[in-house]
Amino acid sequence: MPDGSATLTLTLHARIAEIDAADWDACAGNDNPFVSHAFLSALEVSGSANARTGWLPQHAVLRTEDGRVVAVAPIYAKSHSYGEYVFDHGWANALERAGGNYYPKLQCAVPFSPVPGPRLLRRPGSGVPVAAMADALRQACKTHDLSSVHVTFCTREEWQELGEVGWLQRIGMQFHWENQGYGSFDDFLGALSSRKRKVLRRERRDANAAGLTFHTLCGADITESHWDAFYQFYHATVDRKWGSAYLTRSFFSLLGQRLGDKVVLMYAEHDGKPVAGALNLAGSEALYGRNWGSRGDWPFLHFELCYYRAIDWAIEHGLKRVEAGAQGRHKIQRGYLPKHTYSAHWITHVGLRRAVAGFLEDERPAIEAEMAALAEESPFRQADD
Repeated sequence: MPDGSATLTLTLHARIAEIDAADWDACAGNDNPFVSHAFLSALEVSGSANARTGWLPQHAVLRTEDGRVVAVAPIYAKSHSYGEYVFDHGWANALERAGGNYYPKLQCAVPFSPVPGPRLLRRPGSGVPVAAMADALRQACKTHDLSSVHVTFCTREEWQELGEVGWLQRIGMQFHWENQGYGSFDDFLGALSSRKRKVLRRERRDANAAGLTFHTLCGADITESHWDAFYQFYHATVDRKWGSAYLTRSFFSLLGQRLGDKVVLMYAEHDGKPVAGALNLAGSEALYGRNWGSRGDWPFLHFELCYYRAIDWAIEHGLKRVEAGAQGRHKIQRGYLPKHTYSAHWITHVGLRRAVAGFLEDERPAIEAEMAALAEESPFRQADD
């Protein structure tokens, strides 16, 4: 596979353990823990991402003629569209009504994690263009007679370059908090309108006056008993939302062992007993909120654990953002504003490709309009406040 100056060879791997961790992380970098070898291997070793859950690893590796790894990508053969957060069920139904098979498909993503970040991971200085990775994935799709390849929650730069080589471009929306150089939570509150500032202060006051004890735990401070409790919280939340508990109990232990101080657990106790927790991972620039759960009902506990304490931690550690996961219009009033997310799609069936392209042409302006309307709800002070 030519990249303009060298021949690259693609291989697909059914286990990330087949790929040297140093080679993988040299391509992935240190900014985003979700694309690290440690995180992805924890999903596989724990039995969370495998054929049983519909996430069969097919990780892509590009090598030069002398065997040097210059690019990798987290790839999964999917037998369904769950756990992705970029919904294509309608596309699957359309192809199946036309007599085709949408599944299996290839998904370039981090399982169960709607976290934006790089997906086509290239070793710095290798000169491998996105187009070379895109061509490799298209060829893999054709070789294995698959319907499509989907690169979800990628960076804007990847999205743009994939669009330039003919991939269908999709946008989405999440709510992120951005650190404007705040020195404390009170500094952040000072940037809000007076009315919103009072609301947040009341919520924090009531949450902290409810007889709960709060802890922020990192790395080795998180014990197996903490994980036992958190796994119960996780299951309780999944059950309430009619979801599937893809993550196994052993995943959380492996996460703590393999990612160390990048794991940040906000934890609440009542009368010495654990009642709630919020799991975060720290990157070089952002704190990423992932899972949360609770036993019992206390005022504003969700906001305190998931949003306010995450902001506190990000300010203390000089991080630029808190990304609190998918959905949640209520986040706006807590300082988390709408931000774009990006995905790119290659569909082999010409008719479906044409139909999806038309759908996306209509979807993009609708999402832009929704984001503009939501931005009007910002709690931050305006110039004339």
